[in-house]
Amino acid sequence: MKIGAHYLGNGECEFTVWSPTLNSVAVQILSPQQQVIPLKPVEDGYWQTKVNDVYPGTLYRYILNDENAFADPASQYQPQGVHGPSQVVEHQFEWTDAGWAGVPLESMIFYELHVGTFTPEGTFTAIIDRLPDLKELGINAIEIMPIAQFPGDTHIEASLAFRNWGYDGVYPFAVQSSYGNPAALKQLVNACHQHGIAVVLDVVYNHFGPEGNYMGQYAPYFTKTYKTPWGNAMNFDDAYSQGVRNYFIENALYWLREFHIDALRLDAIQAIYDLGAKHFLWELAEAVHHFKAQGQTWKRHLIAESDLNNPQIIRPPELGGYGLDAQWSDDFHHALHALLTGDRQGYYQDFGQCSQLAKAYTDTFVYDWQYAPHRKRYHGIPCRDRSPSQFVVCIQNHDQVGNQMKGDRLWDRLSFEGLKLAAGAVLLSPNLPLLFMGEEYGETAPFTYFVSHSDPDLIQAVRAGRQQEFEAFHYSEGPPDPEAAETFLASKLNWQLRNEGKHKILLYWYRQLINLRKTHPALLKQHRDFIEATSDEEKQLVIVRRWCETSQLIFAMNFNSSPVTTTLPIQSDGKKLLDSADRSWAGPGSQAPENISAGQELNLQPNSLVLYELQS
Repeated sequence: MKIGAHYLGNGECEFTVWSPTLNSVAVQILSPQQQVIPLKPVEDGYWQTKVNDVYPGTLYRYILNDENAFADPASQYQPQGVHGPSQVVEHQFEWTDAGWAGVPLESMIFYELHVGTFTPEGTFTAIIDRLPDLKELGINAIEIMPIAQFPGDTHIEASLAFRNWGYDGVYPFAVQSSYGNPAALKQLVNACHQHGIAVVLDVVYNHFGPEGNYMGQYAPYFTKTYKTPWGNAMNFDDAYSQGVRNYFIENALYWLREFHIDALRLDAIQAIYDLGAKHFLWELAEAVHHFKAQGQTWKRHLIAESDLNNPQIIRPPELGGYGLDAQWSDDFHHALHALLTGDRQGYYQDFGQCSQLAKAYTDTFVYDWQYAPHRKRYHGIPCRDRSPSQFVVCIQNHDQVGNQMKGDRLWDRLSFEGLKLAAGAVLLSPNLPLLFMGEEYGETAPFTYFVSHSDPDLIQAVRAGRQQEFEAFHYSEGPPDPEAAETFLASKLNWQLRNEGKHKILLYWYRQLINLRKTHPALLKQHRDFIEATSDEEKQLVIVRRWCETSQLIFAMNFNSSPVTTTLPIQSDGKKLLDSADRSWAGPGSQAPENISAGQELNLQPNSLVLYELQS
């Protein structure tokens, strides 16, 4: 059942809403003249009517049980914010991506960005001017943080009024009004496809934000059976759950159909609780993979964020899985981050050994039914039956940067040599790499948690929660005020840095790594039978060998703050392709030979990576 307001043309609009427990629903047309039209009950708790003399731009609300009026739960645009009325949208658009064939999932190089801080303007269309830079870098998929309408202080300048990471959205069908209207998002997607870049949209199906959330007025969208960090869980398996499942499945198809989105990244699916025989994620995957629309023939993908270390998510249904296409793997990030930074607090106490990073290269999950000290329980199961190309890895993302008290990026925490080592570790892995906006040139601006609520009690609760989150770390000062406009403004990218000093060198380093990843046969082979990894805890070394039928590579990573000497496990001669310690990369000067033979000692500079191509 399609839900929301669907403009049929010629001044006719069909309104459909799901409210199985209400006695009456009416649509209140607010512009250009007010009128109230009752909806008629149809099957499965839906209410529906067609109204004439309603055109795109018309504002409306629903009146429930002849009492209170609220915006449409499936509103496609909220021009006055989360507390205002909904607006009828016309989806006519002149697409020019008829020849678009999509980007194969196994080839994707993701670039995560936040619309509000990616450019000075903070809009969808402002991103378009930066697409050539991303294409030159080698990016072929942008991942946009959530854009569902979230709250803001509408009494101040529009560009500052709405400050939020996006995970507090309350209208999943409505594009964030401060970023632009629906047509502006289509312009961005269309331009991305013209540049050969896929668009991944981050969607939140595990909770709604706390402000402007009127879903419970309409229907049993929530269940008390399960609790999440955000309160009662979404109702995916309790009474009336069929309407909730349809709501989110329709949302997914809406982004594919109307906006030509290439993939959806599902936020924190461990908080999507469903003990029914057919899990919601399975049903969602079926709907997405069977999606067909006129002129749209490319394959769409579902990518889950999950900390469960459970490959059931991406196994096909015939093997008892849900059939999603890929999932994030935090273990790679945690293992790499702990080695680079020395962090051992929180979940990092479970990491810090070179053998764990080596295992992340070969097995993906470090914890595959191992005891995890931080969790105080056994965690995960093996995933070796799944391809490495079904797992997304990174060294920075919105969470891992934003979870630092001041939103510090690795530029502020690592040496320049450490930054190059981190980039090589991610981009030479067999998994799908994700970069966080600005990472490629060493952005110095923080990415701090920021919000803009209008409820004083909620504002105080958010501030207190942020303070409490870092009390255990005993910092001398508290975190930046998440409600302050300055916190948001400080998180905007400084694009001019990419042309300066070591920032420019780091950018070229990323380009070189991405080009190698895209062109070298051994790096294009994403199969577990074609990768080996060894480690040396005493020397703080990880050595990875990757190969295919025609060529092989080996790279050594020194996480030690001192030089080390090792012997590569090779049987043939090798030629150096890349060395982060070279002076051409602003390194201290390489000690590694241009050509190496079996049994020859290799000297590695501190925090460095050297890559050799071996003779077949």
